[in-house]
Amino acid sequence: MPPKGKSSTGKGGKERKEGKGVAASGSDSDDKKAQGPKGGGNAVKVRHILCEKHGRIMEAMEKLKFGMRLNEVAAQYSEDKARQQGDLGWMTRGSTVGQFQEAVFALLVSGLDKPVFPDPPVKTKFGYHIIMVEGRK
Repeated sequence: MPPKGKSSTGKGGKERKEGKGVAASGSDSDDKKAQGPKGGGNAVKVRHILCEKHGRIMEAMEKLKFGMRLNEVAAQYSEDKARQQGDLGWMTRGSTVGQFQEAVFALLVSGLDKPVFPDPPVKTKFGYHIIMVEGRK
């Protein structure tokens, strides 16, 4: 078992916190601003979609997979203050709940038109989240 905070890779497979989310580009080196979790930074600019019901968050995820922009889907589906296009602003480590924080700091930086998000959605005490990281510092 790896030490706390470390991820391990199994033989022939890889363990990634971002799951099977939509990739921002076809290649890892296509976009220099798509920094991974090892790209540094203790703060991330976050957008999300929050739904209390699993079925509703899955509808939102389907919209994203079919090419709808995250901010538009958030305005239509999110059930919190993030209805204003899903923007949560800058967050630092320790400022949010565990599962959400783990997912946020593991995601690659991406854009509204091709967001990278965890699939399946992240479950917290608030509901189900589709999360996207817009920046890292």
